[in-house]
Amino acid sequence: MTQEAFQQIAHTIPVEPGIYKYFNAGNELLYVGKAKSLRKRVSSYFNKTFTNYKTHELVQRIHHIEFTIVNSEQDAFLLENNLIKQFQPRFNINLKDDKSYPYIVIKKEPFPRIFLTRRKIEDGSEYLGPFTSVGKVRELIDFIKQNIPLRTCKLNLSKQNIEKGKFKVCLEYHLGNCKGPCEGLQSEEDYGEGLKQIRNILKGNLAPVISVFKDDMKKLAEAMEFEKAEILKKKIEHLQQYQAKSTIVNNKLGNLDVFSIIQEGDTAYVNYLMVQNGTIVQTHTLTLEKKLEETAEDILEFAVAQIRDTFNSLANEIIVPLPIDFPQEGITVTIPKSGDKKKLLELSERNVNYFQEELRKKKMLRLEGKTDEEKLGILQQLQEDLSLPQTPLHIECFDNSNFQGSFPVSAMVCFKMGMPSKSDYRHFNVKTVEGINDFATMKEAVFRRYKRLSAEEKPLPQLVVIDGGKGQLGAALQAIHELNLDGKMTLVGLAKNEEEIFFNGDQQSIKLPWDSSSLKLLRQIRDEVHRFGITFHRQKRSKGTFKNELETIQGIGRATAEMLLKKYKSVKRIKTLTQEDLADVVGNAKAALLQTYFNGKSQS
Repeated sequence: MTQEAFQQIAHTIPVEPGIYKYFNAGNELLYVGKAKSLRKRVSSYFNKTFTNYKTHELVQRIHHIEFTIVNSEQDAFLLENNLIKQFQPRFNINLKDDKSYPYIVIKKEPFPRIFLTRRKIEDGSEYLGPFTSVGKVRELIDFIKQNIPLRTCKLNLSKQNIEKGKFKVCLEYHLGNCKGPCEGLQSEEDYGEGLKQIRNILKGNLAPVISVFKDDMKKLAEAMEFEKAEILKKKIEHLQQYQAKSTIVNNKLGNLDVFSIIQEGDTAYVNYLMVQNGTIVQTHTLTLEKKLEETAEDILEFAVAQIRDTFNSLANEIIVPLPIDFPQEGITVTIPKSGDKKKLLELSERNVNYFQEELRKKKMLRLEGKTDEEKLGILQQLQEDLSLPQTPLHIECFDNSNFQGSFPVSAMVCFKMGMPSKSDYRHFNVKTVEGINDFATMKEAVFRRYKRLSAEEKPLPQLVVIDGGKGQLGAALQAIHELNLDGKMTLVGLAKNEEEIFFNGDQQSIKLPWDSSSLKLLRQIRDEVHRFGITFHRQKRSKGTFKNELETIQGIGRATAEMLLKKYKSVKRIKTLTQEDLADVVGNAKAALLQTYFNGKSQS
């Protein structure tokens, strides 16, 4: 949809809160979003120049728009998350989680059985969970069986069958693992008390269970039934040992959900700790894929909603490391500064960092300590997998990065015989490109690198990896063509998300096996160029080399710029705001200066 076509329908868009859905010409749902004002939010997509090519691609594909008006921001929030979960639109954040989680089911039947299941069906049974670990569920069920006598048979224990004497107790009864309801030796009320204790155990609330056992043990001792009292004493000790192994933070904390997040390129990792009665009962880390220009706040807000829904959380307090807009009624969002809640957040952060590091280790290829023959074998395998004309003994990789929507730089790393050649690494301060233009920036870096190598008559690499898709690869190839270096080396694009490899002119990409040595080597090279580029940015920022773009606007000082960045996180996001939005933060006069500046840049 063009800006002109949008302007014809803009006045028909409601100003109330609600959900907007973007469809392509084939009626495929591309994107779902929520808004306080539908007209203002949707208009922002058509009234600005995008620096992110994916957002630009989304807008280009929009054929028609649908709206759903709701009563409140909370309703919009809940509806958005339900629609994303149901339809998984291609431009929304993707929660990479295809697991089926296990439940503990209390079967709807006389004297209900308890067992593990992955299928939740509408049969009237009670499903507890889901749980993040099958091993944890089996451990819980074994623990319950050792402490709460329950039947494990599949007999139809209807009142009529029991009264007719159809059944006889089995070995489980004689072992003390069942109280014999099949022969009427246990009432449904007593069996129900056992189920009540099980629910407490699954919620991490062992104190009531221990209290009941202590009362029963005391009664048995008073009745001189010391052997039975001794059995209960051992069960109490078992429960106390189990409780001691649990990660108890503070019983007074009650029920909490704790989340932490780290990002790496277009991938984010979110860790979740479920705390019940001050005890951590579940922990899980999920991977999310960014699709547009989502901030850490956007990703975390989405993840919190999806995870709480998946694990049926009823906690009314959420612990997070940064402010998120979570309008669900009755929910408190806390960013702790100290105390037990801060310790929980730090524990979650350790978990998410560990998860990322372990994932990185699995994905990386370790060539340290290998012989030259072994290294050569891996490079020859890469040659075969990519059908390269030469063995890639010398590989170079390029990446672009920017800071808060401004100050683009490029980085290049060099690998020889599969190992980093750090003396050949290069940074490029962009000289010929104004603003953020990923393609032009890539072209400049590639041009400068190989013009220099050619002038110095130094050897060219056999393989050049361009971090990005077809657009970045095309820009790099333009530079090679202008230098008359066509055919002198092979250039490929490595897409960030799907890890697809593109060759110039090919319609289909190449997808190497996830655990292949070739893809692991390419990942290592790509991650190294990311690290090198980010380090360069940080060094320049720490030296004050970057002056924030906002500070270059006459009438906008450092304090105002920092206040805006603290609230909105990036210049990119600030550019999307209306003058009214800006005025709420910096006042009418400065808001007008900012709008004049940004509008002038977009038209130039």
